Amino acid sequence: MIAMNVASAASDASSALAVLVSGGLDSAILLAESLPRHSAVWPLYVRFGLFWEETELSYLRRFLDAVASPTLQSLTVLDVPVTDLYGEHWSLTGIDVPAAGTPDAAVYLPGRNVLFLSKAMLWCHLHSVPALALAPLESNPFADATAEFFADYRAVVNRAIGGTVCIERPYCGMHKEEVLRRGRHLPLQWTFSCMRPVENQHCGVCNKCAERRIAFLRAGLPDPTDYHREPSCSA
Repeated sequence: MIAMNVASAASDASSALAVLVSGGLDSAILLAESLPRHSAVWPLYVRFGLFWEETELSYLRRFLDAVASPTLQSLTVLDVPVTDLYGEHWSLTGIDVPAAGTPDAAVYLPGRNVLFLSKAMLWCHLHSVPALALAPLESNPFADATAEFFADYRAVVNRAIGGTVCIERPYCGMHKEEVLRRGRHLPLQWTFSCMRPVENQHCGVCNKCAERRIAFLRAGLPDPTDYHREPSCSA
C-alpha cells in the first residue's frame, strides 16, 4: 500500500529520485540540479539529534521553499538517534567543537554514512523510489565515503531486503568550489554548514564554517552567509 500511494505521485516512477540532504552546500545544489531531470525528487533528511540540526533544518526548509518546482516532493525527516552511541561527543553537546584549522579527522562522525544509508535505502525500497543520491566529494578522506564502501553497502542492503535501490554520487570526482560554481545561481544563503550555530547564524569559527568560507573564495563567488563572527581566512 505504501509503494502504491507514493509511486502515484510521479508520472514516471522509474525516474523518481531521493536525495539525502543535510542543508549544506553540496547536497542542496545536488537536489536543485536534480529537479528538472526527474519526474519526482524526494528530499530526505536524517535526524540524529546533533547539536546543529534544528538550525540546519530551518535553513533547509527555506531552501526548499526557494527552489520549489512541480517535481519537488515534501521533505521527509527520518529519525536515527545516536545519543546512545555518541554519549558526550561534541556533535551532541556543542562543547569543544573542532575549530577552523583542525584536520579532517577531527570532524569525523563514526558510522555516519552507515546510519544515513540504512534508513534512506529502506525508505526508497518501501516507497518504490529506485535511486538514492548523495553528495560526497573528491576530498572526502573517510573510509565510509569510498567507491568500494558504497558498492559493498548497496549490495548488502539490497540483498537483505530483496531490493534494487541504486546509490548515485554525481559529485564524487569534484571539489567543493567546483560544485559551488554549478550552483552559483541558487539561493545559497539558505544553505547551512556549521557545527555550533549561534542565534540561528553560522558561528564563523568552526571547522565547517572555515571550509565554507574558503570554498566561496576559491570559487571566486561572493559569500552570502551571515556569520556570527567574521575571522580572517585565506584560500
